Amino acid sequence: MKFFWKYLFPALYGLLFYTIIRLVSDLTNADKFWERRWQQNVIEIGVTILMSFGLVRLPGYFLRKFQKGKGRNSTGKVFLEFGEILLTAMVIATAVSSLVHVLSNDYPIGIDDLVIVNVLLALFLLLHYAIVRGNSSIKAFIEQKLQLEKITNDKLQTELKFLKAQYHPHFLFNALNTIYFQMDENIAEAKKSVEKFSELLRYQLYDQQQTVPVSQEIHYLENFIRLQEIRSSEKLKVTVHFDGKLSGQLIYPLLLLPLVENAFKYVGGDYWICIGATLDEGGLRFSVHNAIPAEMPSGTDGGIGLENLQRRLLLLYPDRHTFRIEKKEGRFIAELLLQELPAEAGHY
Repeated sequence: MKFFWKYLFPALYGLLFYTIIRLVSDLTNADKFWERRWQQNVIEIGVTILMSFGLVRLPGYFLRKFQKGKGRNSTGKVFLEFGEILLTAMVIATAVSSLVHVLSNDYPIGIDDLVIVNVLLALFLLLHYAIVRGNSSIKAFIEQKLQLEKITNDKLQTELKFLKAQYHPHFLFNALNTIYFQMDENIAEAKKSVEKFSELLRYQLYDQQQTVPVSQEIHYLENFIRLQEIRSSEKLKVTVHFDGKLSGQLIYPLLLLPLVENAFKYVGGDYWICIGATLDEGGLRFSVHNAIPAEMPSGTDGGIGLENLQRRLLLLYPDRHTFRIEKKEGRFIAELLLQELPAEAGHY
C-alpha cells in the first residue's frame, strides 16, 4: 500500500491529468491524438508524470506548514492555504508546459493551452486538497479524542487511588488503638489481633489488583469485624451472614468496608449490627443494618466514608449498581447491589 501511494498513485494522477488535457484540447482544436508524432506524446506524458510526483505532495506540504503555525483553523486560513498551493502549482505547471511545448513543437505555447492546463490543474488540486484536508481533520480529531480519553482515564485513576487511600488513616488509628488497650488485658489475644491486623494491611497494600475474588473481600471484612468486636462493648450483638455461593465473582476491593466501618462507628440504642451478603442473579447484594440512638447528632450520616464510596461506585460501576441509605425506626440501613459481576477464571 505504501508503494502504491508513493509511486503508482502519482503516475496514475499524471496520466489522468494528461488524458483530460488532451481530450479538452483535441476537441476544441479538432486534433487527433494518435496522428501526432509519438516522440511528442512520449515527452509530454513523461514530463507530466514527473511533474505529478511534485504536485501530489504540495497539499500535504502546505498543510503541515500551516499546522505548525499558531491559531485555530478558520475559513480564511483554509482559503489562504489553498491559494498558496494553487499559485505554486500554477507557476510550476506554466513553466513546465511552456518548456515542453517549445521542445516538442519548436514554437511557444498558446494562451488557450495555458488556460486549459491551469483550469484543469485548479480542479484537480481542489479535489485533492479537499481529500487531504478532510483526512487530516479526521486524524486530528481522533488523536484529540484519544488524548482526551487518556487524560480523563488518568484523572479517574488518580481520583480512585486518592479515595481508596482515605480509608486507611482512620482504619489504622482504630486498629492500633484496639491492640494498644488489648495488650494491657490479654497478651495472647493481642497477638492474634496483630496477626489479623497484618492480614488486613497485606490485603490493602499488596492485593490491590484491579479486581479481586469476592471471597477475599469477605475474608478481609471478617478480620475487620473481629477487630472491631474486640474493641466494642460486650453488649454489642453482631450478626454476620455471608452466602456460601459468593466465591469467585470479581469485585473491586475495599468497596464494602465503609458500610461496615460506618455501622461500628455510629451503632447505639439497642447496640446491634446485622451484616449480610448474598448472590443475587449473578450480582452481589450487601446490606448492613445497625441500631442507632433515638437522637443522633447532626452530621452523623456516614461522613467522608460513604461519600467516597458513592464516588467510587460512580466511577467503577456506572449504571451497574444501586446504593441506598436510610434512617428508619431506630436503625440505620445501608444496602448495596452490584449487578452482573464477572467470574474469576475457573469459577462459573
